[in-house]
Amino acid sequence: MISKLRTLLVLGRASNLPTVWSNCLAGWLLGGGGEWPRFAVLCAGATLLYTGGMFLNDAFDAEFDAQHRRERPVPSGAIALGLVWKLGLAMLVTGTVLVGWLGFTTALLAVLLAGSILLYDWLHKLVAFSPALMAVCRFLLYLAASSAAMRGVTDLAVWSAVTLAAYIMGLSYLARKEATGLTIRKWPQLLLLIPPTIALLLHDGSSRESALLVSVIFALWTIRSLRHVWMVPRLVPRAVSGLLAGIVWVDWLAVADESKVFGVIFIGLFLAALLFQRFVPAT
Repeated sequence: MISKLRTLLVLGRASNLPTVWSNCLAGWLLGGGGEWPRFAVLCAGATLLYTGGMFLNDAFDAEFDAQHRRERPVPSGAIALGLVWKLGLAMLVTGTVLVGWLGFTTALLAVLLAGSILLYDWLHKLVAFSPALMAVCRFLLYLAASSAAMRGVTDLAVWSAVTLAAYIMGLSYLARKEATGLTIRKWPQLLLLIPPTIALLLHDGSSRESALLVSVIFALWTIRSLRHVWMVPRLVPRAVSGLLAGIVWVDWLAVADESKVFGVIFIGLFLAALLFQRFVPAT
């Protein structure tokens, strides 16, 4: 029973779920917040969308993983490919329905998000611009979360979603090199610097002080993660895992002017991501 549960957690890359929840929280707050039961539905739907997408990712990658990542659940024989397809599609549809229940605009964004997830899963090993597709997925999740809140999609929510997308593109570029082992160029790493830059431009007054503090934390963690790429031998998986957990810092930067209570929550989500990575690989 425990081995089967672990197989499902590995398939769904469950260690990254705290970053999905932090995306939802940041987008929700940027949209003005609202009733917490609605937020719970949002998180449940986003969880299913992400997990279903990860299941389908392995389903599409079955042949590639059989050659390059035989430890993954499908090529190792831990779970049947047909079952992965069924579970992945079921979760993707259910997640779309749950998020879509929160409103018309949210439903449209949920459908776009589900479509983007499918497109990414299908093409990410075939096209060079797959990091942009992953960025679109997180971008749409931010907007969906904001649209479900009281004020809907705000200008700040859009800017924050763009900022997160830039970070995800830089991160995803490195993640591609994890499997292929190709030469790592430096320019995509510059995308990781965009979040603190935009945050300091968007926040003013007392909120800029909070943004500056979070920016320092973000910078230190990003450097700590990237040093695994700069050192010899390269440890790209460690860098990617660290940067994935760092998504939480990007989210906190977006709402640095909110109550300190939310700061504690973001720190908790970051620590949860690190803890989960000890048991379930992030990639």
